[in-house]
Amino acid sequence: MSKKNKPTNQKEMSFIEKARRTQIVECAIETIAEVGYAQASLGQIAKRANISKGVISYHFSNKEELLEQIPIEYYLAWQAYVAPRIEAQTSPKDMLRVYIESNFAFIDENRQHVFAVIEVVSNKRTDDGKLQFAAGHDEAILLPIENILTLGMQEGVFREFTRSSARVMALTIRHAIDGFTLELVRKPHLDVQEYARELVTLFDKSTKK
Repeated sequence: MSKKNKPTNQKEMSFIEKARRTQIVECAIETIAEVGYAQASLGQIAKRANISKGVISYHFSNKEELLEQIPIEYYLAWQAYVAPRIEAQTSPKDMLRVYIESNFAFIDENRQHVFAVIEVVSNKRTDDGKLQFAAGHDEAILLPIENILTLGMQEGVFREFTRSSARVMALTIRHAIDGFTLELVRKPHLDVQEYARELVTLFDKSTKK
């Protein structure tokens, strides 16, 4: 099959093609986590996957397309992990607690992927020099927190927030989680559960009515 005719829709791919793409992305994650965004070449990724660069080129048109998959797949995996746990809760207070706890658990269980995402999101830019994933990434990540805060206000569990102050609180919660992620890169032996407990306590007090 020529590259021109190869399937691009995931539904059209065979099981083997999907498995190969997954393997390549996983090896890209491992490579970036080890050597960083700038130093990760297709040759290094191919060597780690024990395949030729031509096999990578069959599945991805270039290095940029391959690296774009890393934050995309991370977000999908994160959403699949966190969302059901939040939805299983019946109170906004528990939703916020579980949001924080499940984020920390996901980070702890997917450290290499997390570190690779940090590298890609911090370095990949559009043709006009802007960070490619900045705006859309932030909105998608902040919305679940804002929804929890809104529900908590409606049920009289959380203090009153204006639209702007709810965004400030959502940003603060998210940045606290992301800040810990950066700290974990520098200090991999940190106690993840202890950090999670402290943030739960902190934001429980700061949102309480």
